[in-house]
Amino acid sequence: MSDQPRYDPLASAATFPDGASARQPVPGTVRRDADISPTPSDIPQKIDMALLQHGRERFDIFCSPCHGLSGDGRGMIVQRGFPSPPTYHQDALLQVSNRHIYDVITHGYGVMYSYADRVPPADRWAIVAYVRALQLSQHAQLAELPTAVREKIEGSATQ
Repeated sequence: MSDQPRYDPLASAATFPDGASARQPVPGTVRRDADISPTPSDIPQKIDMALLQHGRERFDIFCSPCHGLSGDGRGMIVQRGFPSPPTYHQDALLQVSNRHIYDVITHGYGVMYSYADRVPPADRWAIVAYVRALQLSQHAQLAELPTAVREKIEGSATQ
């Protein structure tokens, strides 16, 4: 066993018809770490309070150190001198697709590195839903609120 025959890298080999010792993967081979499931273009789960709470939990752990708890880009490490990420409340990020946010979490963007190995796909979608809720929390129109909430706000404004 300590004296097994082997080829040096890129050495020629009479054993194979093409004469090369370095073999190409068999056609159709899938990498062990490849994500072979197609990624949906929008949030695949039903958006409810459980999903938003899970998204908030994951956001607080993975995203808030840079993006801040409200998504304003002033997280704790930014306060310690690291580069500030963009606020989720700017017009450009209000207009991007849900898939764009998911892809940024997956692949990184600018100085943000990929979270693909830290955050599973289902959790990434939960974070996307929560980011949208954060954005809505800062940009909701009074007319879009439920009647009871709108009346409560209008009542407190007149007092």
